[in-house]
Amino acid sequence: MSWAAPDTDGDGTVPARPPTPAAGAEPLAGSEPLTAGSEPLAAGRDPLAVPPDPAAASQARTADPARLAAPGLVNVANALTVARLALVPVFIWFLLAGGTAGRAIAFVAFAVASATDLLDGELARRRSLITDFGKIADPIADKALTGSALITLSYLGELPWWITAVIVIRELGVTALRFWVIRHGVIAASRGGKLKTMLQIIAISLYVLPWHIDVVRAVAMGAALIVTVVTGADYTVRAVRLRRAVR
Repeated sequence: MSWAAPDTDGDGTVPARPPTPAAGAEPLAGSEPLTAGSEPLAAGRDPLAVPPDPAAASQARTADPARLAAPGLVNVANALTVARLALVPVFIWFLLAGGTAGRAIAFVAFAVASATDLLDGELARRRSLITDFGKIADPIADKALTGSALITLSYLGELPWWITAVIVIRELGVTALRFWVIRHGVIAASRGGKLKTMLQIIAISLYVLPWHIDVVRAVAMGAALIVTVVTGADYTVRAVRLRRAVR
């Protein structure tokens, strides 16, 4: 379809379309340069283009994970991990001291330390506080608490050594696998792993209490032992798959 301008004079004639200046030509005398808003148009810029929204650009930069500042070493998640490590010798001391009072204090120390185990990881994920220190210190603190409890209970003759050996070897093996794949990715905690942790906490707590509930604590420890072995095998398989996937 050919271009036609409207009849603006009412005499049947159509005014000629103004010529388009050639590239690089000077603007016509008395004319103003094309502008977008109040600023002159840059060369090659579309006069009808919508200017970028500064607020939207700022929000996009904020949402970009690469632009976010890395979390500092000193944060609440790492503080909880360090507190758990500090409670380990306190727990061992009162557990060896024996007696109703000593056992009660040891139970409280173990319960508080176990609570920090459940909280520090959750806080680190929710508040983006995951650090290299936390990745290393958290599993060490977990194994130090669990391992010291099992070894001390076996030393006191309240828990068979073979149960302690199986659980401790599994925990150390999983920690070694974690460091083996840490540069290639992080293996997310499975439901079985969380169940294992909960069962171990319950079983050890029952053994630490000054009241001997033999059947109940034996059943709890048996369940913890089975889940510990099964989840250890599952973690091993996932670690090997992760290493093969990044080759």
